[in-house]
Amino acid sequence: MTELITTYAGAAVVVLASLAVFFAVVLAVADRFFQVKIDPRAARIEEILPRANCGSCGFGGCAAYAEALVRGEAAAGACTAGGPEAAKKIAAIMGLAVAAFVPKVAVIKCQGSRQNTRPRFRYVGEPDCRAAAATQYGQTACQYACLGLGTCVRACPFDAMITDEGTGLPRVLEDRCTACGTCAAVCPKNIIEILPKERYVHVLCRSRDPGKVVRQLCKAGCIACKMCEKACPVEGGAVHVRDNLAAVDTETCISCGKCVRACPVGCIGDFRKWRDEAAARRAGEQQVA
Repeated sequence: MTELITTYAGAAVVVLASLAVFFAVVLAVADRFFQVKIDPRAARIEEILPRANCGSCGFGGCAAYAEALVRGEAAAGACTAGGPEAAKKIAAIMGLAVAAFVPKVAVIKCQGSRQNTRPRFRYVGEPDCRAAAATQYGQTACQYACLGLGTCVRACPFDAMITDEGTGLPRVLEDRCTACGTCAAVCPKNIIEILPKERYVHVLCRSRDPGKVVRQLCKAGCIACKMCEKACPVEGGAVHVRDNLAAVDTETCISCGKCVRACPVGCIGDFRKWRDEAAARRAGEQQVA
């Protein structure tokens, strides 16, 4: 009996050893004929990128973007997080020309703060805007308004957003914002847009309710009065009211601010003015310090 067991054990060892040799040969042949050659430029490009894997380039992460570049399927300036410096370095590696880099920034198109609107009910669920939006479009009186639960703030890979304690709304820290679009992607209300930074005038409202309804729901919502249209000096108009909501054509707008001043509810923002005021405050604080 012992001899029989020994014989079977020996045979098993021989079989296993043979299989190991066979699979080793198969893997060696497969490695030789099916190996994927990696372009060394992809590794160099990936080192330049911020490695935030934010997806602003349109690809599934920095490595995917680098590989697309060496295949000629992506532009050198597609990485908004890396900015113009990254674009120049990538272009040098690839031997490409870089188009003019247009700085962009996230713009929150809602002023539905605690002071301007009210809740319809007390939300006690998961502190996530997407979860709240699934509950009868959320707890805010305006169905288009920011839910204020900070999903966009937590999603930002660059810590470029905070929740304003006074208003309860998210606020963009423009000096940190890379316009990656992560915040816009997670917002269930679609109130965040990535826009050129030098376009200063924006309608900060998404409501398409009739003006009479908006007045009851939000103090800073667009009431479709068309005063902005009448005030615009651009031939043909750079601001138009459609479906109960004003919209600024950033391509033709000259940022004169006349529509901002004409709006009776203050739902149009002049970002140049706000930035100048913020810069003046910072300068004053530094002098005091």
